[in-house]
Amino acid sequence: MNNHGHEWLTEHGDYLYRFALSRLRDPHLAEDVVQETMLAAIKNPSFEAQSSARTWLTGILKHKIIDVMRRHMREIPASELMVEADASMDDFFDESGHWAEQPLAWDIPHQALEQKQFLQILQQCLSRLPTALATIFSMRDIDEMENEEICKALNITTTNAWVMLYRARMGLRKCIELNW
Repeated sequence: MNNHGHEWLTEHGDYLYRFALSRLRDPHLAEDVVQETMLAAIKNPSFEAQSSARTWLTGILKHKIIDVMRRHMREIPASELMVEADASMDDFFDESGHWAEQPLAWDIPHQALEQKQFLQILQQCLSRLPTALATIFSMRDIDEMENEEICKALNITTTNAWVMLYRARMGLRKCIELNW
């Protein structure tokens, strides 16, 4: 490993690992993508001082994570990707399709402790979702990827992506309201 590689690993390794783990939910996969990121950075040192090393490495890591998610989505049986209406979500809506009860305000509190507690609960709730739903939620709402990009990366239809994202958000909402 060249000097930059050792320096990058020392300075950014923990951050990159936490970033990968929060999206992949598997410590071994997270370690693997961080290693692949470092190898890619060393083999193709196109880093320019226009951005920070962390930003550049995170960009590489995001592509590696998407590759893993894409491979994983190919391995999930099609029956699991084709989502159907979930009867447990019906209690959130009335007959006209409006909220039966307005959602609680989800403003993240300004106090650091409360924010940290909220993020821990969010992470716990995310880890309880089925992998496909957690993946699409992470890509859209955490990484802020566009729907078209998600559909292309995961090889799913736009309709299926919207339904999966809806189910992920509703599952998270229910879990967070119970735990927060």
